[in-house]
Amino acid sequence: MNGCVFCEIVAGTIPAYKVLDDAAAVAFLDHRPLLPGHVVVVPQLHYETLGDLPAGEVGPFFLMVQRLAGAVERAMHADGSFVAANIRISQSVPHLHVHVVPRRKGDGLFGKTFQWMRRPYPTESAIVETQRAIQLALAV
Repeated sequence: MNGCVFCEIVAGTIPAYKVLDDAAAVAFLDHRPLLPGHVVVVPQLHYETLGDLPAGEVGPFFLMVQRLAGAVERAMHADGSFVAANIRISQSVPHLHVHVVPRRKGDGLFGKTFQWMRRPYPTESAIVETQRAIQLALAV
């Protein structure tokens, strides 16, 4: 889709720190993560919402999300993960995407309310190190 930043990342016309790229989807590090290791997973083709994703693509897409959740937890030495998709409300890019965020007890992501506070990586080497750690965890 013309003008869709996620379609441009999938096509490689906008750089991103990809951690996985297969027939079903592309996964890359969020450049302004909730917590380090925050991955965004998008289908290869443009679908605006989960309801638009063809039934035959739901399984392969969410198998990738499942695989990434485990890899992110291992790579980031997390206690668990937060996996979420906004559908229209708070969906910043109108291309289906799922967030996989590593979690630790007391990380501050959830308090009395959900804290959607984004913090950029401090350096390029920090984001590259995170990318490599997740890629290594995926290889296991």
